[in-house]
Amino acid sequence: MILNFSIFFTLFLSIFTSSANAEATLSVSPTTLKRSGDNVTIQWSDVDSPSDLDWLGIYSPPDSPHDHFIGYKFLNASSTSKSGYGSITLPLTNLRSDYTFRIFRWTQSEIDTNHLDHDQNPLPGTKHLLAESEKVTFGSAVDKAEQIHLAYENKPNRMQVTFVAGDGDERFVRYGETKDLLGNSAAARGIRYDREQMCNAPANSSIGWRDPGWIFHTVLKNLNPAVRNYYQIGSEAKGWSDIYSFISRDMYAQETRAFIFGDMGCATPYKTFIRTQQESKSTVKWILRDIEALGDKPSFISHIGDISYARGYSWVWDEFFAQIEPIASKVPYHVCIGNHEYDFPAQPWKPDWAASTYGNDGGGECGVPYSLKFNMPGNSTELTGTNAPVTRNLYYSYDAGSVHFLSISTETNFLEGGTQYEYIKRDLESVDRNKTPFVVVQGHRPMYTTSNEVRDTTIRQKMLEHLEPLFVKNEVTLAIWGHVHRYERFCPISNNTCGKLWKGSPVHLVVGMGGQDWQSVWAVRPNHPDLPIFPQPEESMYRTGEFGYTRLVANKDKLTVSFVGNHDGEVHDTVEMLATGEVISGSKDDAQSSDTAAAPAPVEVTSGSKDDTESSNVQNVPTSATLVGKSESDGSWFVKAAGLMVMGMVLGFVAGYFTGVKKGSSARNRWIPVKSEEI
Repeated sequence: MILNFSIFFTLFLSIFTSSANAEATLSVSPTTLKRSGDNVTIQWSDVDSPSDLDWLGIYSPPDSPHDHFIGYKFLNASSTSKSGYGSITLPLTNLRSDYTFRIFRWTQSEIDTNHLDHDQNPLPGTKHLLAESEKVTFGSAVDKAEQIHLAYENKPNRMQVTFVAGDGDERFVRYGETKDLLGNSAAARGIRYDREQMCNAPANSSIGWRDPGWIFHTVLKNLNPAVRNYYQIGSEAKGWSDIYSFISRDMYAQETRAFIFGDMGCATPYKTFIRTQQESKSTVKWILRDIEALGDKPSFISHIGDISYARGYSWVWDEFFAQIEPIASKVPYHVCIGNHEYDFPAQPWKPDWAASTYGNDGGGECGVPYSLKFNMPGNSTELTGTNAPVTRNLYYSYDAGSVHFLSISTETNFLEGGTQYEYIKRDLESVDRNKTPFVVVQGHRPMYTTSNEVRDTTIRQKMLEHLEPLFVKNEVTLAIWGHVHRYERFCPISNNTCGKLWKGSPVHLVVGMGGQDWQSVWAVRPNHPDLPIFPQPEESMYRTGEFGYTRLVANKDKLTVSFVGNHDGEVHDTVEMLATGEVISGSKDDAQSSDTAAAPAPVEVTSGSKDDTESSNVQNVPTSATLVGKSESDGSWFVKAAGLMVMGMVLGFVAGYFTGVKKGSSARNRWIPVKSEEI
């Protein structure tokens, strides 16, 4: 009996000791994905003495050094993490390379306040690896066409198609007006760019660079006007994509429909070295709703600069194109170049007055991904002065219905005497106002804004000096800008003075509210610059810090722009420009009779004039606030560890980081102060 008890006790002790000393395990399921957006579940167990600083690293390619993750999440995202086990489910984007996952222990004493992310929060340490998973692969899907997006071509009976695949083997786009009979075919040409062609870090560093794959481009020709065309991408050897469709441009149409915004960026399901834009998901969601509601009516999208906010971390471009594919594969997706696609220290045009403005906002990309991943109408180029390919898609124009659109670059020379200036001048002077009575100019940095964006003051002065006279002389109807991450509508204006007609005084809109949530405050009073009081100047008819986009609808008689807010998908501001030159601000009372919406979604214009802004029945937008989702955070570790902190700096960093907001989708009714300025 004693012997049996001894054996039992020894066996029990062996099992207990084995369990206590068990190494952490990490597994993933499934291990093969079919396309971008497929979910993978990462499970871990046997994490001894779990901490809120334990974290999961996401790696692609699998042999990346520990500190070269593409993203990370803390294990406490799982409700069971304090018990030493848990799981996290993530959608993965096809980076044309396998993924692995690793879990690490990070301790309070290892927090490095000199190793920070874009939000000035400490990046997690990699000294203590606990476990690593097996590989997750996209298998044969690596070679399938993804990141599909469309654009108009110079000829109205054509459509450009651009996509990415894992190798440079020949691909085709087969297309036709019947889904079951794609009788036409267009060969796609593949190109790529290399790390050596980037201009500086992080784009040309090992931490920011990932293989971008092959970028394919082709043109679908001889399209009948205003009909649905079906298309499919691939080859017999590599397989074929799903079948997509678009409505071809109608060269005879008088109606115009567009969705316009700037500074959207993209969301990622993980934290990374730079801040990503969670609100961009709502922008895409509502635009997709509008496109689907339009049915067989053609439309297009115009994204006015600051496209992905990759800033040298190349996989963010992949995340961006995966996010916009549901809309960009259905309608043309047009772009303007912004500072975060281009600006680099050695850029060829940097006059003394702009030396402090044109910095390294492009993260070393110097326009290369932007130039090769998009194909806009026209053929404008600019030498980079480096090993990088020429910068493309700088300025171009096209007609859509009753509107002539002109896109310009505020990042390259726009002064009188330059190539771009001469192009703008010729283009505006050649518009056939019988065919297109309205002219819309689009560029990234605004000519007018009432934000406290002082860095661009000299640039705005140069734009007023060199470009505004062209706009006034050639009766530009509407100028649309991004860069300032807010929505603002001005009166018909020229020389900083409000007019009554858009003929001679274009209406200006700032539409940089697509998703980026770094916001500058509004301009303060000149005689009291230290007080947080932001009076709205007379020329500013409506302004808000809410995220969203604009709908543009036009015919031969009227052009209407409506601002749609992301918190409810409803119209919150409207302005109408008549062909006679009159400008009519929308109001709540006339919303029902005005054809302002691009889709049959409920329309409620809550404020169409400056006076209406304060009495809107929609939640008012304080001039120093922005709408975000309800914050969620787990700060329990902070309470426990506060006593261990010695340096106040470390305490501040940790508090800001680990109690940071985690945006939710269930609540949309909380206003919080804006973040520090970063345009």
